[in-house]
Amino acid sequence: MFNNGIGLSYDFENKEFVYKGNNFGPITEKRRLDDIRKSLKNPNCDGPEVVYSIAMDVGLKEDKEDLINRNLLYGACIYSNGVMEDEPVRSQGHIHAISESCRYSTGELYEIWYGKAIIFMQETAKDYPGKVYAVEANTGDVVFVPPGWAHYTANANPKDFMVFGAWCVRDYGFDYRDVREHNGLAYFPIVKEGKIEFDKNPKYDDCKLEIKKPRKYEELNLDYSKSIYDQYKDEKDRFNFVTDPLKYRKIWEDFIP
Repeated sequence: MFNNGIGLSYDFENKEFVYKGNNFGPITEKRRLDDIRKSLKNPNCDGPEVVYSIAMDVGLKEDKEDLINRNLLYGACIYSNGVMEDEPVRSQGHIHAISESCRYSTGELYEIWYGKAIIFMQETAKDYPGKVYAVEANTGDVVFVPPGWAHYTANANPKDFMVFGAWCVRDYGFDYRDVREHNGLAYFPIVKEGKIEFDKNPKYDDCKLEIKKPRKYEELNLDYSKSIYDQYKDEKDRFNFVTDPLKYRKIWEDFIP
């Protein structure tokens, strides 16, 4: 099992996180198929009743006060196996709303704990979406979604579960308006012969999709020898680019995931 830095394990049968020892977290919230239908290629499809479970605000008890004080939040998700007709299990997609604490849309730093994921992201959810990427991530990989970008997360292996953790701002919020007006993002992930391919969403203008692996974000000063939670333990200010993204806005101008 990947060392996520907080000793958090998972119960796949019940789609729950298991808290013990010195870690903390809430009862997981369940996202059901009916909750995300509007952004699927086929809204009337069949699939797992619970597509994923989410626990916002997990960590070590000794860090809770500090996390609250710096407005930093660690969330974790368990994605079901299976398919939704011909799509893999995924989230519906959203943009991070303007945060009251920093007056700016905020980014999100993913770390894959189990399985394989696709972090799909595009600069905007307007008719022309700008740059569009599908980042294929394996266990241990880190992926950053910059402020203001529309994105969804998919389980890239329908035969197994997928689990990830992510740093985000504590007063997070989601903006679904433009995503829902376009019935999702610019490309739908499609399972064909066990692999993920992408079908263009006709509600967007022509745009190029780049499929890539995660890169090392040197500009974010990450340490790839340890988990992103352990990096926070070593240097509490390391993730200020999440909680105060406006100070780092030059990085986001030409950002490549």
